[in-house]
Amino acid sequence: MVIHFYKYQATGNDFVLIDNRIAKRAFSKYEIEKICDRRFGIGADGLILIEGAEEADFNMVYYNSDGSQSLCGNGCRSAVSFASSLGIINNSTSFLAFDGLHQASILEDNTIRLKMSDVSGIKKLNDAYFIDTGSPHYVRFVKNLEDLNVAEDGKKIRNSDMFKPGGTNANFVELLPDNTIAVRTYERGVENETLSCGTGVTAAALAASLMGFTSPIAVKVKGGNLAVAFKAGVPDTGLAAAGNISATFIDIFLIGPAKMVFEGKLEL
Repeated sequence: MVIHFYKYQATGNDFVLIDNRIAKRAFSKYEIEKICDRRFGIGADGLILIEGAEEADFNMVYYNSDGSQSLCGNGCRSAVSFASSLGIINNSTSFLAFDGLHQASILEDNTIRLKMSDVSGIKKLNDAYFIDTGSPHYVRFVKNLEDLNVAEDGKKIRNSDMFKPGGTNANFVELLPDNTIAVRTYERGVENETLSCGTGVTAAALAASLMGFTSPIAVKVKGGNLAVAFKAGVPDTGLAAAGNISATFIDIFLIGPAKMVFEGKLEL
């Protein structure tokens, strides 16, 4: 079967996107891995299918390059840009993703402003935080971020006993001047460092706010620049009683570019 695809990147996090509204084709784990393989396939961090939805403009089905599923913030922004090019949406949208309904808007400079789910239940883990932003994220603050072996250190954290059986994404964050942070992420499902991770950047920014940073926080990743805006929700004393941090966050937005790289056809 020949597949018509589009390749997108969002601050270096790259995806293969397919308009699956008519064909409604199911992809096996083997096929997803083949599509995402950087030597024998197209090459990508993940596969995104755009499908129809009754209660929203479209349904974004996301697969990591190993065939597993999760929310992908950068993938969502790519999906919004793709949906616009297909004529499904104009400058604003409501769509379904792995963790439910999301809203997004396309700004005048074609930057995508993506609304993330509210966040609560943050755990303090010695010198780090555990935050679920639609996908699970370990966040640790470090110095000299560029010198860190993210692939090696991230893999150990991702597979540590603390996060079994599902594992976690691992983020390393350096606090910079001017309300700015730098982030590097080891992504579960890709099983390597990626140039950017949207849900990881969001988790890192929220963790930085617990260190005194304020919204919006500018974020530097290997693939470019992002921003995360948010509001503090009502502190939940029940969360604190359960051993979590009482802070809650609402109106969280991941803001950044998403661009088409090329389109083509692949025979599976």
